[in-house]
This record gives sequence, C-alpha cells and structure tokens, in this order.
Amino acid sequence: MAAKDTLTILNGKWKIQIITTLNYSGKLRFMDLLRLIKGIAAKMLSKELQDLETNQLLKRTVLSTNQLIVEYELTPHGKTLERIINEMRLWGKLHRKKITGDK
Repeated sequence: MAAKDTLTILNGKWKIQIITTLNYSGKLRFMDLLRLIKGIAAKMLSKELQDLETNQLLKRTVLSTNQLIVEYELTPHGKTLERIINEMRLWGKLHRKKITGDK
C-alpha cells in the first residue's frame, strides 16, 4: 500500500521533472519552470504544481510587488524525495545498459 501511495503522488510524466528541477535550482518562478521543463504546457505545469503543493512537497509563495510574482520551492518533506529519485535514475541507467547491451 505504501508503494502505491508513492506512485500515486509521483504519477505522471512531469512531477519528477518538476521536483528535480526545483531540487537543483532552488526557488523558481512559474515562467522559469515553464522554460526549464521542456515540452510541458502552462496549464499542465499549473495543475502539477497544485498537486505537489496539496501533497506538501512544494511551497508556493506570492510576493507583494507591483506585479504578481509567485515563487515555488521544495519543502523539507519534498527534498526527502531526492534520494529516491536519484536511485530511480541510477536504476534506469543500469536497466538501459542491460537491455541495450551497452557497457
């Protein structure tokens, strides 16, 4: 059941990319995320950010300035996914080598 919960939260094409981007870049504005995550549509990014915020993996901060500025950053709880995502990346590399026969 716990593995299913994890997969449900990280489900989809974009969530791991968003988490990884925020992990390496720190606080980012919406347009920065849109630029850095190739291929994601603004509507999809907005939806995924809302899901991650609901699951307390990222924090959304609205800055009081003349124009609306919103920054996103991982919460301490969101940062705990770094090790898991790195392990998935390493496993993916090993798996690709095994399947393709690369050394």
